[in-house]
Amino acid sequence: MKKIAYKITLIAITLSIFSCVEKQEESVQIIEDVNTPEEIVEDLNTKEVINYLALGDSYTIGQGVEIYQRWPNQLVQKINTLNYEVNKFKIIAQTGWTTTSLLQKVENTEISGFNLVSLLIGVNNQYQKKSFEIFETEFNLLLNKSIEYAGNINRVFVVSIPDYGVTPFGQPNRETISKEINLYNEYIAIQCKEKGIPFINITDISRDLGDSEGALASDNLHPSGIQYTKWMDLILPTVIELLEK
Repeated sequence: MKKIAYKITLIAITLSIFSCVEKQEESVQIIEDVNTPEEIVEDLNTKEVINYLALGDSYTIGQGVEIYQRWPNQLVQKINTLNYEVNKFKIIAQTGWTTTSLLQKVENTEISGFNLVSLLIGVNNQYQKKSFEIFETEFNLLLNKSIEYAGNINRVFVVSIPDYGVTPFGQPNRETISKEINLYNEYIAIQCKEKGIPFINITDISRDLGDSEGALASDNLHPSGIQYTKWMDLILPTVIELLEK
């Protein structure tokens, strides 16, 4: 009887050992399932959501070109091909707007939920011969509001004012227009530098292209979709840097 009891006890211990081994192997397998390479790859491919607000005037709204040819729209399309997804995109701009016009609009508009903001304004202040002192004050206010809307100073960029003096519309006063555009852009550049905000100079592109074939919209004043593509190509690297911060 003792031998039989001993054998039964030995068998029970052996089964218990095998049972523990099986449970340990099962536990290890579960851990391996949690950390599968496929899920790691999926995490790496998760796109950051971008909500983009473009503030400006006729150059931002794309006077004279199709919607898809506007430089902010082209920028959005390009961003979407990268490791980002533009979820919300809004343009607040209108032909003829000065800094006063844009400021009044944004102050009376509910704006929230953006993490990327661009600002391009000032040409109509120059064209309508508004006080330069008013421009200085209002541009600073708009720049501060852009920072507020972006929620982060590192997600704001400013685009320079193009030179319409090279167009058929502006050529009779080309020299004066160019000098005054320089004055506005110089002030904008200084304000951006003080705040560490990128200032992207597309003015040279407008001057290089002038009124050459394909450079202007049908009104012979505003840029064409082709010219806006060149702007976007210059703007994109800076925007990528901002998004990577």
